[in-house]
Amino acid sequence: MLDNAKLLVQLGQQAVRRQMAKRKLSARMERSGLERGTDAPFRCAVYFSDEPVNLYQIRQWYAPLQELAKTQPVVVISRMPETTSLLLDECPLPVLHGPRVTDIEAFMAAHEIGLVLYVNQNVRNFQMLRFAEPAHVFVSHGESDKSYMASNQLKAYDRVFIAGPAAAERLSGALVEFDVATRAVEIGRPQADVTYEAPQLPDDGRTTILYAPTWEGDRQSMAYGSIATHGAALLTSLLADRRFRIVYRPHPRSGTFDPAYGTASTHLARLVAEANHADPAAGHLVDTETAFGWHLARLDACITDISAVALDWLATGKPLVLTRPANPRADVEPTRLNTSVPMVEVDRAREIIGILDDAMSASDDSRAGVVRHYFGDTSPGAATQRFVRASTDLIEARLTRMVRQT
Repeated sequence: MLDNAKLLVQLGQQAVRRQMAKRKLSARMERSGLERGTDAPFRCAVYFSDEPVNLYQIRQWYAPLQELAKTQPVVVISRMPETTSLLLDECPLPVLHGPRVTDIEAFMAAHEIGLVLYVNQNVRNFQMLRFAEPAHVFVSHGESDKSYMASNQLKAYDRVFIAGPAAAERLSGALVEFDVATRAVEIGRPQADVTYEAPQLPDDGRTTILYAPTWEGDRQSMAYGSIATHGAALLTSLLADRRFRIVYRPHPRSGTFDPAYGTASTHLARLVAEANHADPAAGHLVDTETAFGWHLARLDACITDISAVALDWLATGKPLVLTRPANPRADVEPTRLNTSVPMVEVDRAREIIGILDDAMSASDDSRAGVVRHYFGDTSPGAATQRFVRASTDLIEARLTRMVRQT
């Protein structure tokens, strides 16, 4: 009964927040003259129907989408008022607020949209998928070995943009009657071409270590997160070694499904603060505000879970250590990644210093083949060019088809 009462309170608070956000957005649009649509001749739409907590999923696509928008005008369609307000503040692309299905219908009737992109599997995606004219493409919000990356939901889309051969193998092995050769398009990882602003860290010779665990997951098969299992032991050992500077970056969704996981993350942040208090020169950082990406160029080694961070880091060629999920029901199949880098069992988390030292002394050459397996051509700009070309080809094909039918 107590849990039900808490849930009712949370739902009531969410409803109040949404109503307030709706009123604020309406007032803002009225003051600024913003309309629900725009007269710009858009040809590509990015459909995002989620709450602000998931904005990280679309943020990493801003730069690649800007490149596409140079030749194919792009609009972001947002359904939630809080999310729309944030997108209007930060997104470098035009933003349409379309809370109702009728708003989407009016927009689609006014524009020749040849391509709709999706960064997640929100159930509201089906309200856009019903439009038959454009090509519908799932681009995801990262490349990883999580079971999410081979969901049967991918069959709903005309195409799936994937990073490289590893993703093609993953889909072939997991999906029944899905033509990977036709429907999966390898584009690499365009986010790797982006230069991100970075915070200032002391330049004092310390080795900088990124600990970037994923969230707890919403089912046991997706319970890859290490915050509540490995985290305290890992950070306690790392923070005690003055050779290292630690950047702790928890996943933005940490604690959204299991509040205890969020509490555990708060404890880890407190450990970092205490270490900085004991050694002010250490400059450890709890990073919850910046866009992910600067870490790849600036930091020296990474400890993470089975996640997109692992593969993004892999492409740098720098030392990487993975955690093995403590939950025995987490879906962990042998892959080129987790069989080529160390994996830390929960009962060995306190031994992380030795494991990390071994990883840092390993040859960089051994990672090159694994990088090609996951990302294909990683030369600067190659992935962005492939994304723009694949998107443009689909847009042109669909718009040509529309013209022939009129």
